[in-house]
Amino acid sequence: MRLYVGNLPFKATETDLQNFFAQVGVTVDNASVMRDKFSGEARGFGFVEINDPSEGEKAIDLCHGKELMGRALVINEARPMTPGGGRERRPGGGGGGGGRGGFDRRDRH
Repeated sequence: MRLYVGNLPFKATETDLQNFFAQVGVTVDNASVMRDKFSGEARGFGFVEINDPSEGEKAIDLCHGKELMGRALVINEARPMTPGGGRERRPGGGGGGGGRGGFDRRDRH
């Protein structure tokens, strides 16, 4: 089971994540803190992998809202990435404006 861990302190490391979960008796098989690809600085979220689904549920129940380095963590089951950057797309395309009216380039002559 892959868990999303949000609101991470920017100083938190993978070891900090593993130790955080170990305090409640959950063994993390893999932990990763997401970092900016150019600066290398933490982005404030990460993921942990727990092979046993019941242990994953236990981790969510016991750790969601608990503090790590003064910040209350958001922990839930990670959603799979969607093609094109992770955001779910709406059917029918992107759209914009939402009926604001006004100027339309097609009206120009």
